[in-house]
Amino acid sequence: MVFKSVFMFSLFIIPFVCIITNMTSGWYNLIMWSLMGFGMAGIGLSVMHDGNHGAYSKTSILNKFTGYGLNFVGGYDLCWRIQHNVLHHTYTNIIGMDEDVDAGIILRFSDSQPIKSHHKFQHIYAWFLYGLMSISWILSKDFIQVFKYNKKDLLKTQNITLRRAIVNLSLWKSFYFAYIIVLPILVSSDIGLNIGGFFLMHFIAGFFLTTVFLCAHIVDETDFPLPDDQGVVHKNWYEHQMETTANFSNKKSFFSWFIGGLNYQIEHHLFPTICHVHYYDLSKIVKATAEEYNLPYHSSNTFRTALGQHYKHLKSMGKLAKS
Repeated sequence: MVFKSVFMFSLFIIPFVCIITNMTSGWYNLIMWSLMGFGMAGIGLSVMHDGNHGAYSKTSILNKFTGYGLNFVGGYDLCWRIQHNVLHHTYTNIIGMDEDVDAGIILRFSDSQPIKSHHKFQHIYAWFLYGLMSISWILSKDFIQVFKYNKKDLLKTQNITLRRAIVNLSLWKSFYFAYIIVLPILVSSDIGLNIGGFFLMHFIAGFFLTTVFLCAHIVDETDFPLPDDQGVVHKNWYEHQMETTANFSNKKSFFSWFIGGLNYQIEHHLFPTICHVHYYDLSKIVKATAEEYNLPYHSSNTFRTALGQHYKHLKSMGKLAKS
């Protein structure tokens, strides 16, 4: 984990240093911004994710520090923990509760969602929207969520007041925009190219992060259970995780290493506080146990297969749309 953390932050920081020291210029800067996009994704998938789950280390301070990796690349750890740890991991794939699978009326992931005419094209336009995910974080989503979570009393789950949350959010955002936008502009005469590079970085990171996540939850194999009139889902929580989550590319590879083992999404959902370096070995036990108790264990052979399944799901959820 230490080596991986150094690698991911280096993949983000070293190209940035090249930009602000004018070691590269012109179109070469776009290559640097592109590398930063992969570094940003790597920090999110392999470092901050474990940190904010309390899975990076047995030391809470180290978990907190690595969790701040999200803030370093423009997000806000507080909102992420509420959206992901509290809502997504508790109410996985339950439309209206799991904000990680909530795209409003723009995308339709479940047949319980109302269908609109534009949904018949979602298998085409969705991929572009995925690249905008992190842009949404840094510009508006975090600010909207702080106030929304306060109204829902969810800030209390993180032991923080609204005032403190706003102050922290404002300071982190100020720090981020100062170093990632203002600094390159001050040292470079090519403002437009650096602004374009900034958006390129976010598009690469956003696309990478979103597709890895959605291929683990938004495929035909996974369920989208609905609560009854009393708001109860009559299902054992562990069984619910098995039915709403899917793995892909379950083998040791650079790809699995780079994405923080999140191709083992089933193991992650069952044991979110266990560091992802153990998922490969843990998956053998989970799969055998699932077979023993006749529980589903959804898994695709490759990431490409998972992408294809996600594409088919998007298309099937939009094909009933009226012209």
